[in-house]
Order: sequence, then C-alpha cells, then structure tokens
Amino acid sequence: MSDENAPVFLDRLEVYQEMDHPLSHYFINSSHNTYLTGRQFGGKSSVEIYRQVLLTGCRCVELDCWDGKGEDQEPIITHGKAMCTDVLFKDVIQGIKETAFLTSEYPVILSFENHCTKHQQYKLARYCEDIFGDLLLKQPLEDFPMEPGCPLPSPNDLKGKILIKNRRLKPEVEKKQLEDFRKHMEAGEPSVSTNLFEDENEDETNTAELLNEAHPERIHGCLITEEENREEEVLLRHRKAEEENVADELAVIQSYTYVAATTNIHPYLSNIINYAQAVKFTGFDEAEEKNIHHNMSSFNESVGLGYLRTNAIEFVNYNKRQMSRIYPKGGRVDSSNYMPQIFWNAGCQMVSLNFQTPDLAMQLNQGKFEYNGSCGFLLKPDFMRRPDRMFDPFSETPVDGVIAATCSVQVISGQFLSDKKIGTYVEVDMYGLPTDTIRKEFRTRMVMNNGLNPVYNAEAFVFRKVILPDLAVLRVAVYDDNNKLIGQRILPLDGLQSGYRHISLRNEYNKPLPLATVFCNIILKTYVPDGFGAIVDALSDPKKFLSICEKRTDQMRAMGIETSDIADVPSDVWKGNKKRKTNQAGMMMKPQKDSDRPRENMPISSKEDSSVLTPQLTIDDLKQTKTFLKLIKKQQKEVNALKKKHAKAQHALRSSHSAQLDKTVAQHEKEKHTLEKQLHKNTSRKVSESSSLEMSRDIEQQMKTAVMNHKSKVKDMASAQASECSEMLRWHSAEEQTVVEQHLLQQCEQLHKLLMLEQEQQTHQLTLLHERQSKEMRTNQAKTSMESSKAISQDKSIKNKAERERRVRELNSTNTRKFLTERKRLAMKQTKECEQLQAAQREQLERLEKHNEELSNSCYAKSQCQGQNEAVCGDMREDEPLTGQTHMSLQ
Repeated sequence: MSDENAPVFLDRLEVYQEMDHPLSHYFINSSHNTYLTGRQFGGKSSVEIYRQVLLTGCRCVELDCWDGKGEDQEPIITHGKAMCTDVLFKDVIQGIKETAFLTSEYPVILSFENHCTKHQQYKLARYCEDIFGDLLLKQPLEDFPMEPGCPLPSPNDLKGKILIKNRRLKPEVEKKQLEDFRKHMEAGEPSVSTNLFEDENEDETNTAELLNEAHPERIHGCLITEEENREEEVLLRHRKAEEENVADELAVIQSYTYVAATTNIHPYLSNIINYAQAVKFTGFDEAEEKNIHHNMSSFNESVGLGYLRTNAIEFVNYNKRQMSRIYPKGGRVDSSNYMPQIFWNAGCQMVSLNFQTPDLAMQLNQGKFEYNGSCGFLLKPDFMRRPDRMFDPFSETPVDGVIAATCSVQVISGQFLSDKKIGTYVEVDMYGLPTDTIRKEFRTRMVMNNGLNPVYNAEAFVFRKVILPDLAVLRVAVYDDNNKLIGQRILPLDGLQSGYRHISLRNEYNKPLPLATVFCNIILKTYVPDGFGAIVDALSDPKKFLSICEKRTDQMRAMGIETSDIADVPSDVWKGNKKRKTNQAGMMMKPQKDSDRPRENMPISSKEDSSVLTPQLTIDDLKQTKTFLKLIKKQQKEVNALKKKHAKAQHALRSSHSAQLDKTVAQHEKEKHTLEKQLHKNTSRKVSESSSLEMSRDIEQQMKTAVMNHKSKVKDMASAQASECSEMLRWHSAEEQTVVEQHLLQQCEQLHKLLMLEQEQQTHQLTLLHERQSKEMRTNQAKTSMESSKAISQDKSIKNKAERERRVRELNSTNTRKFLTERKRLAMKQTKECEQLQAAQREQLERLEKHNEELSNSCYAKSQCQGQNEAVCGDMREDEPLTGQTHMSLQ
C-alpha cells in the first residue's frame, strides 16, 4: 500500500515531539528483569536479550547484581535465589554499549538492583567506567545542578549518555569515604581500600524502611540475614530446575524469600549516581516539601494501584516533578504483565514490563512506543506536565483545554490474513482513561473458511466520547476460529487519519506481518453532546441558511412578490433542525426537551410570588390595617374623655368664679343699699340744712369709697379668676399634649411592629416559595433522569449491554453536572431575591423611621407654638377690660 493510505500520519513515525523538556515529562520505554528470557523462577538469563530490548527502543533496562561464585569473583547478573542461570556483569555492560544507541540516540538508564558487597560494587563501578567510557554520565551537567527545585535535564541534553539508577550515600558521607578510599588506593592498599567500609553502618544502613524497598519477585516479603542467605544458597546450589517436577517447583516458589538490595553503598559507585537517585518513597507531601527532582522511587503494581486509588491527583503531581518506576508484583512468576495504561494515565514515566512475554500489555507498550521515531521517549500531554494544571486520571468529564473526540471504525474486509481456510473475526478496542477504555465489546461476525480475503461489512463501531484522545490508543486485532491471535495493530488516536485505510498488521511481538491488512473506514470528529448537532452543523456552514433564504426570495419574486414586501423576522431554523435531529435520534428526545429548556425545572412565579419579591407596602397601607385603626379609635376615645373632663373642670371653675362674683356683688349691693337708705333717712330728718348737707356729703363719700373698693375688689377677683383659668387651660393643654405625644409614640411603635410583622411574613412567604421551587426542581430533575434512562433502555440502536450502561453512566454524569448547575443557579437566584427583599425591607424601615421622626418633630413644634399662643392669650386675658357680668358688677 502507498504511504498516503497509512492509518497514521507518517510524521508520527519520525521524532516529531519536542525533546527539550525535563526527563520527568516523558513516558520512557522500560524493561523489568531484562536478563530473563522466560519465567521468573528457574528461567534462563541471557546477554543477548539486552541487545534485543535496546534495539526495540527500550531506554531503561534492569540489572540484578550479585557477587560472583567462581574463583575470579566476577559480579554476575541473575535473579537471586530463584534458581535462574546467571551472566557476567561485564558481558552485559559490553552488550549494552554495543546496542545502546543504534535505534535511539537518547539516554539509557540502567536500573541497578544492587546485592553486591562493597568489593564487588567497586568492580561494578570500574566496569561501567572502563567499558562505557565517555558514554557514562559520571557527573551532573553544569546547567542542571543536583539541588532542590532544579529540574532534570532533557533527553536532548543527555543524548548518547548512560545513567545509572542506584542508591547514593549522603553527600558528606560519600565525600569522606571517597577521600579515605583514594588515600588507601594511592598508598597501594587495594585490599584494604575495597574492604575499608565493608562493616561501616551509616544512618541509611540502620534504617529499617530502606530494607523494605519493593521488588517484583517478593512473594512473602520477609527479609533474611546474610547468614541465612548463605545457608539457603548452599541448599539451593545443588538443585537443578530441569530436574524438578511441578510440585517441587511450587514448593520452592512458596519457600522463596526475597533479599532486599543493599544500602551499604561503595563511595566509588555512589559517586557516579546522579539524575536517577533511588530513594525510599515516604509520601507525596514529604516529596513535595523536599522538591528534589533527581530523587526517584519504585513501586510494584499493587502499591502503585493503591496510591492511585487513594492519592490519584497527588500521584500525577508527583510525576510532573520526579520520575517513578512501576514493576510487576512478585506473584507473576510466569513473567506475565500488568496493564500499563492505568499508570500512563497517572504520568508514571518508567512502566516496566517483562519484554519476554508478548501479551496484550506488551503489545500496547510496543505499539505505543513505535511512534516518535521509536526513540523510547514520548512527551506527556500538557496538562500532565504543567504544575498549574490539575488532572484526575479517573475523570469522566473533559479536561479543560482538551476537546473530546468521537471515533468510528467500520471493519470492511481483511486481506492475506492466513493461507489456510480458517474462520476469522476482528476485534476493535480502545485503551485510555477508564471512561475511554472499551474492551471486548466491538467484534465482527465470524467469516468461516476464508483466511485470504474475508469480507465482514460490519456495522461501524462507534466510540462516542473519548474525553482524552492524547492518551487513547486504538487496537485492531484479528483472531481465528480458535480465538488465537493472527495479527494486531496499536494506533494512537491523536495521530489517526480518517478515511478508508488499509491497516497493516503486526504479530504479537509487534513485528510486521507480510501482506496482512484490514480494510477499514475510520471517521474522526469532535464529540458533540446529544441535542447540539444542529447548532454545530449551522456553525460549520453559516451560509447554508442564507442560501436557502435567497432561493426562497427568488421563488417569491417569480410569483410577483417584491422583496420590499417581505418583512425581516427572527429565524427559527436552528430550532426546527434541532427538533428534527432530536426526533431522528429517538432515544434522546425526551431528555433533550428538558435539557433544551433548563428553566422548566424552575417554577414560574405567580403574581403573589412576584409581590413577595417586590413588596409595595406603604405607610398608608399600614395605617389602614385593622390593628392600627383600632388603636386610633381607642386613642380618640381617650382624647374625647380627656376633653370632656377638661370641659367639666372648666365649667366648674367658671361656676365657682360666678358664685364668688355674685356674692361680692350682692355684698356690695347690700352695703350700697344701706348707705342709700341712710342717705334717704338723713334727708328726711328735720335738722339744720348745713348738718344735713354735711351728713349727705359724708354718706356720698362713703358710697364713692365703697364703689371704688368694690371695683378694685372685683377687678382683683377677675384678674385672679383669669389667672386661674389661664393656669387651668395651660395645664389642660399640657395634659392634652402629653396624651397626644403618648398616642403618637404608640402609633409609631404600632406601625413599626406592624411593619416587622409584615416583613417577617414576607420573608416567610419567600422562604416557602424557595422551598417550593427547590422541591419542584428536584422533582423535575428526577423525572428528567428517569425519562432519560428509560429512553436509553428503549433505544433499539444500542446493541450491547456495556454500551447501554456506558450511555446511562454518561447520561447520569451529564445530568448530574446539569442538575448541579441548575441548583447552583437557583440558589444564586434565591440568594439574590433574599437580598432584594432585605434591601426593600430596609428601605421600608428607613421610610417609616423618617415618617415617625417627622411626626415627632411636627408634634413638638405644634406644642411649642400652642404654648406660646396660650401664654399670649393668658396675658391678654389679664390685661383686657372687664366685660360681661364683671363689667355689670362694677356698675
């Protein structure tokens, strides 16, 4: 087939990614127990497999280093205490040197599991120096010091370099021991120098936690002492794996005890460890606090899964900064592999697998690292590198900034699958995030007795929603009628090409099969949620509606209708298309109604409800209430009673004054009558004329004096009475003013009380309204969810149970987000309504207080004015001339 028909973009087969990011930002092709060619127990070790693994693009290989047993005491590579054969360490190093950079020029990491004594460790370091030479990175680069907070160098910075992953001594201890070691070497005491620190125990050596570093061969996990190691070694040395039967082998496996790597490191070996410094993992928080990028930890698959279950986001953040290595658990004695995708989702760089086992996990690994030029490094997505982005590897919703995709694969036929007449079928799987992974659901029918050119013509296998295409891979696998794999191909979704494609197949070792292909129709497009297809279509072709309008305008013009006669009206074409699309979809019709009208879940407010939200309560309304009118009526009665009392008192006072005045007048009349009678008597006497005149003058004088005294007395009495009346009027006015003020205060208090009661009732009504709205929303949401689930369960286009469950799960997730948004929107709306009501109530209260204050001021001013008027009137009463009865009395 031509290159143009390739299923992936051809540039993906070259190094197309940026290689200038820190090492921790890449997935690294890694091998576990690289030396083994088969099982973990009784397996054969080989140097050749290192060459083969490196030639496939692997960039991290493992070396289990042990003391040699022969006379030469050469360090060996073997699976300790597992009855595996061994190879010489120096032969492995030579093989690595020969093939390390033939396939890829980017760095190789040697993961040491060091069980050697210090004498043998010195040999390890010297072999690495002598054989690798300049290829070995012995000292950190100048631009990337090994300090907290400093990032790791990039693959480009480490081109053609070999790094060693091993424990390292503390800097001060290493420096001291290295100086002592070199002094002894210069003094010509190699035997002393190599064993000088054999029995030294540093702080790390005494740390029990460091002895518990996980390892895939650990089955029972108990550590043993050096003496016990030697005893077991003697017992197992004379056994041969090929002479044991199955029972003996199981017994040996059960009795196997893991020996942890040594922590007593030779300073010479420690000195060549740099950017892959193995440390015991003590927690994500402590690692973040230390912020040492060149520290890396190893996890077996079980421990890694445990951290993923409890600290998934923290694990992703840890891998943004530091490297981590995952390896198979100890129970995989048959060298089987775990699924690596779950750890790639968490950003783990070195997901180590048993390369000797071509199972599904290994196929995914080889297929994934086939791209980017098979250089062994794949750049992680942006959100898994940037510290300001948060990513949950178990997310079921699209990641911010990443567009979800829809992938459709229709398997049409196969070519040259087999030269035998066998039945074949094709499986199409997707691997990625847990929500994107779909396995063993999509397979074609079995085509019998045709391995040459079977025709499947299967329905399109649709992966509706791939939320993270950057991490997803598509697997196309062909099986025979015995379910044996014929060929397979791993295709990254982010590099997949649409159209009709012939997909060339690989065998289980990811080697190309001659001529074997599968003919497929691949469709890739952006994921569009149900109900938004019409909008997306309109956005993708904005001229479509315009062209329809122009066509209809021309047709109207042909019928004699002028363009000027056509009014511009809003277009409902999207709604119509949306409705038609919804009807065609069928299964999502009812849910879409609810989703298209999110406000339906929110109850429509009635006039009563709107009055609660915008209360029009005025002071006049409060004054018209029954309670206030009753108070006014009661106060009026009190005022009337007080006025009646005052009128009665004033009448009594006037009567008293009249009686006093009458009494005074009567007394004056009596005196006057007596004098007149005496004057008349004196006139009638026969006395001398002179005496009579003199007596008359005396009597007249007495009468004048009596009249004057009477006038003065009446005037004084009138003045006293006027003063007394004025005082009574002042007292009555003051009493009336006091009562009026008390009544005004009562009215103000009653208005305030009524307003508070009314506002409390308004608040209660609003609370009830909000509760009713929330209840109606929950009811509508539950109804929507049930109808949506029912529509999915009745959709006949969904063929299998897994797809139906996935649709229901996706629908529930969508509904949950939508319902939460609606509830949040309703809560915000209700909060705003409460704030508006409170503001309106505060305004009402301010108006009432202002009104009460104005009444009080008006009442006070009125009382002052009335007091002044009464004072003036009182003065005028005292100064005014006598009138009425008083004037008559004076006469």
